Amino acid sequence: MRIICWGSRGSIPVSGREYLKYGGNTTCLEVRTKNDEVIIIDAGSGIRKLGRKLLEENRTRFSLILTHAHWDHIIGCPYFRPLYSEETHVSVYGCPFAQNSIKAMLAKSMGPPSFPVNFEDLKATMEYNCSCSDAFTIDSVTITPIHLSHPNQGIGYKLTEDDKTFVFLTDNELAYKHPGGLDLQDYLEFSRDADLLIHDAEYTREEYAMTRTWGHSVYNDVLQMALDAGVKQLGLFHHNQDRDDDAVDAIVEDCRRIIRESGAALECFAVHEEHHIII
Repeated sequence: MRIICWGSRGSIPVSGREYLKYGGNTTCLEVRTKNDEVIIIDAGSGIRKLGRKLLEENRTRFSLILTHAHWDHIIGCPYFRPLYSEETHVSVYGCPFAQNSIKAMLAKSMGPPSFPVNFEDLKATMEYNCSCSDAFTIDSVTITPIHLSHPNQGIGYKLTEDDKTFVFLTDNELAYKHPGGLDLQDYLEFSRDADLLIHDAEYTREEYAMTRTWGHSVYNDVLQMALDAGVKQLGLFHHNQDRDDDAVDAIVEDCRRIIRESGAALECFAVHEEHHIII
């Protein structure tokens, strides 16, 4: 399994020299199976560049998994160029929660007066599937959902191929249980022995004093959960929109210090745009 990040920023896209290392696009991951099938997770602003790449590769069939409907996770949908081709076929997976349908989660990003093209005018064939609770399979990958602790709810996923496991828990608040969310221990067990865990790590402890209940985690809590779960690699994700490259580097170094002092073998890094990870 190969994971490529096209956006790891939280809340809103950002730009500037202070964001060059980790990037400014919001959530979008590309997963390539061992058979080179394409699974996309979330349609944040990073999906725009991914769309260009897929067109260059003449890829016309792929799957899109949605974690939730907050703006930063669907904002790239109108700019995903494959959707404007009648040759494109997309299998969409997600949980609608309070929305009328999975389709509505995407369509609202193009609803008037916000965008000049109507969602109904897209030429791609889109097939919608519910992925709220039961495991499902895409090509050689088994995907298991878990409810996140986040305002308006959300879904995290465990992707398993052969004996390798990737867990993706973005927009998940470990220190506060939102309606529909689970306990920290549930997320720990879900991540147990994962080859790769990518988890929301938006806040420092000082920031969290003002942002508790906003739906995101303190990086120290994420690190401790990864250590307790025996995770092999931890990717810090959903970087705060105001956190520049130097500040992200400082968080990574603090995590690595804690890991060294614990004597654990965990590898920790901050996920950046065009980051390639093979497990």
